[in-house]
Amino acid sequence: MAEVKVPFYGHVRQYHNYKAELDAAITGVLESGVYTLGPVGKRFEGELQEYMGMKHALGLNSGTDALWLAFLALGIKPGDEVITTSNTFWATAEAVWLVGAIPVFVDCDPDTRNMNVSQVEAKITDKTVGIVPVHLYGQPADMPAVAAIAKKHNLWVVEDCAQAMGSRGDTFKIGELSDAVCTSFITAKNLGTFGDSGAVFTNRDDLIEPIIKMRNHGSNKRSHHSVGWNSRLDEIHAAILGVKLKHIDEFNDARIANAKLYDQYLAGVKNIKLPKGKPGYRHVYHLYVIETPHRDELQAFLKDKGIIALTNYPIAIHQQEGFPFGGGDPKPVLPETEKNAAGCLSLPIYPELTAEEVKYVADAVMEWDAKQ
Repeated sequence: MAEVKVPFYGHVRQYHNYKAELDAAITGVLESGVYTLGPVGKRFEGELQEYMGMKHALGLNSGTDALWLAFLALGIKPGDEVITTSNTFWATAEAVWLVGAIPVFVDCDPDTRNMNVSQVEAKITDKTVGIVPVHLYGQPADMPAVAAIAKKHNLWVVEDCAQAMGSRGDTFKIGELSDAVCTSFITAKNLGTFGDSGAVFTNRDDLIEPIIKMRNHGSNKRSHHSVGWNSRLDEIHAAILGVKLKHIDEFNDARIANAKLYDQYLAGVKNIKLPKGKPGYRHVYHLYVIETPHRDELQAFLKDKGIIALTNYPIAIHQQEGFPFGGGDPKPVLPETEKNAAGCLSLPIYPELTAEEVKYVADAVMEWDAKQ
């Protein structure tokens, strides 16, 4: 294997850039003697609320739990159906299966790869209770269209925002057209800690107490319990995220700038499909995903040049071995999703990527494209 010249992740670079702030925040927690459900986590939840412009934010231990507990708070029950997409990370559907419900997949849009909302109504049955649009790669789904369908059919909407912290639509903000927003803070996310955690955001007062109790063994008062789980955001991760939240907009601006450079350098490719941002949207480029039917060859070519490009997501959820994991259509017809899975390749896009590295990656992609 060639020497790695452009890694896929920039976590360590980010740590070094903010080392003094991060080390001080972590040390502050260690010296406090309070490591769970303490003042740092409470403060971070307040900062999240303010940043998102939403009424409530609750820290949890993962984005998966954020979806899972939000579904439970909304009253989902076994056998219910939830409409979502298959070209995303496994956890979106997994959280539906965890409560005994059934994810029902619609295809993705051929341009944005977000949910093809025009297909949603055809999938609604008397068992449908909700819709979960995923803001894939950092670009919001068509939330006004999703919200209109949900209102017409009396369904709830939970936004999977794990890849899109800091994004917005042309006429809408994240969270203003749904019942809840769920996110992950795993390391690679636009706002990521050095480990796992997540959060739920909502403007609905009735969802708060159930989630507060479920994340802490069914308890919101010492020695008083019902059945719940351990899904707390610990103080160290809250401290790390509190530091990074101050910089999330500049992180996203850097990602957007790198995406514009890729767009500029790769504009002449003939055998590769480039990502499309919708006019007026703030696409925060968690991932810069190109597509080609010869993806594996391109990935290997880049690796020989010392460039690490990864695949998100090369096996769609409905293509996973053992699908459908408890009911539902065993063979959903999702041609765009499968095309996306077969051809997707994510180029490095993190904020710490230098302009020279972007040019090096783009030149290599252009060199490969010219040989096709």
